[in-house]
Amino acid sequence: MALSTQPYKGARDFYPEDKRLQKYMFKTLRKVAERYGYEEYDAPILEPLEIYLAKSGEEIVNEQTYVFEDRGGRKVVIRPEMTPTVSRMVAGKRQELVYPLRWYSIPNLWRYERPQRGRLREHWQLNVDIFGVADSSAEIEIISLVDDVFKEYGASTGMYQIKLNDRQLVNYILREYLSLDEQAAYSVSKLIDRMNKLERSVFLGQLDDILSDQQKQSGAAEKLVAILDTKSIADLPQAIKESGKVTALEATLSALRAAGIQNAVYDPTLMRGFDYYTGIVFEVFDTDPENNRAMLGGGRYDGLVGLFGVEPVPTVGFGWGDVTLSQFLISHKLVPELKPEVDVAIVSTGDIQSEVAAIAAQLRKQELNVAVDLSGKKLGDQLKNAEKRGLDWVLVIGENEIKSGVLTLKYLPEHVEVKVALTDVRSAIQDK
Repeated sequence: MALSTQPYKGARDFYPEDKRLQKYMFKTLRKVAERYGYEEYDAPILEPLEIYLAKSGEEIVNEQTYVFEDRGGRKVVIRPEMTPTVSRMVAGKRQELVYPLRWYSIPNLWRYERPQRGRLREHWQLNVDIFGVADSSAEIEIISLVDDVFKEYGASTGMYQIKLNDRQLVNYILREYLSLDEQAAYSVSKLIDRMNKLERSVFLGQLDDILSDQQKQSGAAEKLVAILDTKSIADLPQAIKESGKVTALEATLSALRAAGIQNAVYDPTLMRGFDYYTGIVFEVFDTDPENNRAMLGGGRYDGLVGLFGVEPVPTVGFGWGDVTLSQFLISHKLVPELKPEVDVAIVSTGDIQSEVAAIAAQLRKQELNVAVDLSGKKLGDQLKNAEKRGLDWVLVIGENEIKSGVLTLKYLPEHVEVKVALTDVRSAIQDK
């Protein structure tokens, strides 16, 4: 039986044209992150299971992790996210690091979930985190960085929307305003996190299943639905606005507007599924009706580093997957023309292989990427292959060129050619 040519379900093969898009995306992500002073880190793809059991959330651990026992009998997980890992790393050198600490990474992650548009089992994800800043300046910097990434790709403000909520506000609404016990509040928050994927009647039915008779009689369901339907902080019930729990959210939204970010809004339905968030949370949504979904998300998680037995460190960060990013760029036609990484190809005719190799070596010393056609085909076929590959420049070399030292340089997109000396090839290409 022949072996399958398909990759593992939920994973991707990256042919050169696919890899070029990924390289372009990652280059831009790194450029903006480093512009803000963030430094790149990495870590093993395997982690002890217990660091995810602590705070990631039941759905991640019980349903979406690749877990196995290694030969030493240890429970190991292929990392489904990076936040516990970077928290472990910071905790490991808690006293040695200089704060504020700005780190970023683009790790390979795995989650066992049903592959669908925007979600695969394997993906890469930009993670950006700032450690050691307790006030809202951390949130402002992180969200500003996100906004600048979009701008760097050429996106306009109308192409995406930044939605914010505050987990402290959520906790107040569920525990104090609605008088839910801890278990009910937790279950309701998880339900709200899924509500935009559910029919309204299904959501209300599941909410009814969670609430006790006493909570139903107190009007908890109706009060909650009214809050979830609000469009702004001003629309919240007066008791909530007077609680002081909206102050941080209002200040953050105001500071973002002052920073020129006008597409940030309050969304009471935004929960973020991870259990470690402690303050402001945010997600960025694609406004394209064909892809109207969250592309990235993050927030404040002040307690995660402390789980490793050291003093807690206030932290804000986010994760942005490469699948949703590529879909955004493609759907909004923001992907530039991405050419092969070959500056010039050499095609030749005649028994001059050693001379061609010497010329290629000289051009590479000039920091040009040079591909030599070794097919032995006719010159016309070699040129057709170069065009088929999408190459721009071809250096045509025959015995006459070797004797005269004058080479023929062709620019394939316009079907023009120039005569150049070997020392002028680089400048001719760069001047075009």
